[in-house]
Amino acid sequence: MVIGGGAAGLSAALVLGRSRRRVLLLDGGEPRNAPSSGVHGFFTRDGVSPGELLEIGRKQLEPYDSVEYRAVRAAEVSGSDGSFGVTLEGGDEALARKLVLATGVVDELPETPGFRELWGQGVYHCPYCHGWEVRDRPLAVLISGEGAAEHAILIRNWSRDLILLTDGPARLEEEDLQRLRALGVPVNEKRIARLEGRNDGSEGLSRVVFDDGSSLGREGLFYGPPQRQRSGFAEALGCEVVAMGPATEVVKADPMTWETTVPGVYAAGDVGSPLQSVALAVASGANAAAFLNKALCDKDAEAEASSITLRPNQS
Repeated sequence: MVIGGGAAGLSAALVLGRSRRRVLLLDGGEPRNAPSSGVHGFFTRDGVSPGELLEIGRKQLEPYDSVEYRAVRAAEVSGSDGSFGVTLEGGDEALARKLVLATGVVDELPETPGFRELWGQGVYHCPYCHGWEVRDRPLAVLISGEGAAEHAILIRNWSRDLILLTDGPARLEEEDLQRLRALGVPVNEKRIARLEGRNDGSEGLSRVVFDDGSSLGREGLFYGPPQRQRSGFAEALGCEVVAMGPATEVVKADPMTWETTVPGVYAAGDVGSPLQSVALAVASGANAAAFLNKALCDKDAEAEASSITLRPNQS
């Protein structure tokens, strides 16, 4: 069973279907990248809308009769390797020998007015996903404290017209401040009151307005928000969840097999990695599915071999 119908879940289901496995794919909706105008950096699909990409993925599961797609949420999970039980919203129940958790994470955005409205449409989390579209434009990066200078230097690759916003005291080491000054990256410590979009009807950021009434014209803002697991299934099953930085937690998984600390439970996509993109999610889903299938092949072969009794005089 694959819980989560985003890029990672669809990828896992496809590989499992091609491995002749019976698969139930549960899709609760709400893909994390839905606000984005396009998926970027994904080979052969650069610029496709998130919705269209998922539609293509679902369509390509249809030839595999052993794969069942259901647009329904999982409500509860329990069990152990070889016998997992999942209760679906509506009360139906399903059993599976193995589980793939592809439930993703939730971005916890600030309550600052304009932030949520512009998320994915002028306020971005990933320069590799969106940097090209705002290259050489006036940009800002919002971060303070540890890692602020490094993140600003990264964003500077896409535009030299860059300002570091800290939304209050910078909490930067003097060495980092000196590096930023030398590179021509100003630091603005003013408190942010709101973000404003363009007033011409097109999508995008127009300016950052501060508490003191001043404003700063910017066409893109990069911000990495705190994240939380979208579901509590990993913890309910006993999987270890580890901190990756001060505000993000991921399900711990083997970096090769993507199997979690609970045998038979695999993590795929953002649920198990702080490195997040559609391409990486697809890869992790395929990888988890391949190792899951191998585990089932080994288990089934062992059971079949142990059931064979040699006849007398047969060697």
